[in-house]
Amino acid sequence: MTTSADEPERLPPPPFWRTRYFAFDVLPPRPGLDLLEIRRIVAQPKHKLVQNDGRIRLYGYSETLGSYRRVVLLSDGETVHNAFPDEDFPP
Repeated sequence: MTTSADEPERLPPPPFWRTRYFAFDVLPPRPGLDLLEIRRIVAQPKHKLVQNDGRIRLYGYSETLGSYRRVVLLSDGETVHNAFPDEDFPP
């Protein structure tokens, strides 16, 4: 799939398609972020929600966090843009 012109530049696998923002702004300050866990949530989310801007929120339970994690994909449905704990997600 391709991204639209208004989407950020993306970087190829491994570990998965991701934005430069994710690679250089999200990962460095969060060294404990489990990339295998993110891949699992992308492959088998517990819940999926499409935002008004077309980006996709995926939710999955994180064993390491003991709570849910939100993974935000670009509108292409495969490029990870952000990932963070979401303690407000109702299972």
